Amino acid sequence: MLTWMLTLALAADVVPYDARLTQMDYPHPVAMTAVTMQGQDLQMAYMDVAPTNAASGQTVLLLHGKNFSGAYWEATITALTAAGHRVIVPDQIGFGKSSKPTNVQYSFHELVRHTTALLDQLDVGPVTVVGHSMGGMLASRFAINHPERTAKLVLLNPIGLEDYQRFAPYKTVDDWHEAERGKTPERIRAYMQESYFDGQWTPAYDALVALQAGFVTGPDADQLARISALTYDMIYTQPVAYEWDRITSPTLLVIGERDRTALLKGAVTDDVRATMGRYDTLGERTSAAIDGSILVEFPSTGHLPQFERRADTHAAMLAFITGLPVAGTHSP
Repeated sequence: MLTWMLTLALAADVVPYDARLTQMDYPHPVAMTAVTMQGQDLQMAYMDVAPTNAASGQTVLLLHGKNFSGAYWEATITALTAAGHRVIVPDQIGFGKSSKPTNVQYSFHELVRHTTALLDQLDVGPVTVVGHSMGGMLASRFAINHPERTAKLVLLNPIGLEDYQRFAPYKTVDDWHEAERGKTPERIRAYMQESYFDGQWTPAYDALVALQAGFVTGPDADQLARISALTYDMIYTQPVAYEWDRITSPTLLVIGERDRTALLKGAVTDDVRATMGRYDTLGERTSAAIDGSILVEFPSTGHLPQFERRADTHAAMLAFITGLPVAGTHSP
């Protein structure tokens, strides 16, 4: 069983986590690099995992989603390193084991700057950039800002395939903060069930709740609620959906069509809500806008294809990275 799943699988109660996840073991050694952000000296955590088989000479950068940390990439790291790839997995500032300042402006451009600085420090050239959920928005911004460093781009159910400002009114950081302070493990699970899996749930999904449930019951819950508010503001105010034509790197888009994730769905009418987060159409629309992109769709899969359809998702990724043919839409 994967390390990051053990928290809920082996304990009857949620394990409270502090802001730096000192209670959580990651699947590989974690190092820290110094980051300066808006006048503050911070630490950015990352895993740098060597290939376990004959080295391919390629490096893959994995970018986590908003409600996750680098640890949830464990199975993907194993698949990539077994194929000979070096894998670098940062926790962005504000997430995972990295520093969590509450008095900064979070921006995708800033997070890209931190990530490229880490690659410079590790003397890494062009990489395959893989982003999931919010990490997909970050990966897209990375590819747009640094095409020379993006050998290939893989997007796994990225959010931001639509501009949420076109659907829902602006919500202040203070309003977000207040809403985040009211979260409980039960509410987190309900949100994931509705958004990630279109109302469905199985016991296997319980492990996905562990991180956020631990944060909201831990000693730094208010600090983390503030950071969540700031990063929600980042997602809302910094869309990438109008810039797909600026992505010039070969791109693979992997979409679980049962995903219904969209920011601020609760702030709109039922009619509008029904049109948001429709990954069954967003995938095709986005792929058409990214020149030459390859689209793989899983009709029976939700927000985490690398979790629900692990073997198929990893097979598509590995084929794409090595330049082999990648099939299109997959059956349930």
